[in-house]
Amino acid sequence: MDSNDRKKKHMKDEKQPEELKKEETEEIKSDERISLPSEEEFSDENKKLIELEKQVAELTDKFLRKAAEFENYKRRTENDQLNLIKYAAESFIIKLLPVIDDFERSLEHIDTAKNNDALKEGIKLVYDKLIKVLDDQGVKKIESVGKPFDVHYHEALMQKKADKVEPHTVLEELEKGYLYKDRVIRHTKVIVSEDSSEESVGTEKNEEENINKKNTNEE
Repeated sequence: MDSNDRKKKHMKDEKQPEELKKEETEEIKSDERISLPSEEEFSDENKKLIELEKQVAELTDKFLRKAAEFENYKRRTENDQLNLIKYAAESFIIKLLPVIDDFERSLEHIDTAKNNDALKEGIKLVYDKLIKVLDDQGVKKIESVGKPFDVHYHEALMQKKADKVEPHTVLEELEKGYLYKDRVIRHTKVIVSEDSSEESVGTEKNEEENINKKNTNEE
């Protein structure tokens, strides 16, 4: 150790504790000042924060607008569906109006008509026009006469004896039945041929009842 080093060490040793503490505090403050961000860095961070807040506000506004648009779209769709159900038969009714016009014209001339055949022909034309409108909409008659009775299409109102006809065959239609596409919307009311075996059983039963009544009376 040379003389200069010994001199510095001696000077340091001679310093009072308070002076040493002050120097250490100044060194710490100096280090803290070095670790703090500069004014430029602080400004950049602040700008980034402001930009992020702006982006959040823009996205929030877009979200609220989209939510409002979807709510309006949902409300319009619901109204359209309700109107569609409410006025579902509109197109069909429009197609029926010309048929009604024809009927009205026929009714206007029915009292003055001199030719019944012409009147019948006119009514038949109106009827055919109506059937054509129904057919275009998928409404068709159920053809039943001469066919086996089917509970899916027919409603039997009575039975009737018929020679040379298979049992449970439709003999007559009392009221027309109709299909709408693949669904029965009205069953055909029919008269059905009797089953001969059922008839014989019924006859035997009646004869047995009559015999029992006769025996009871004799007693």
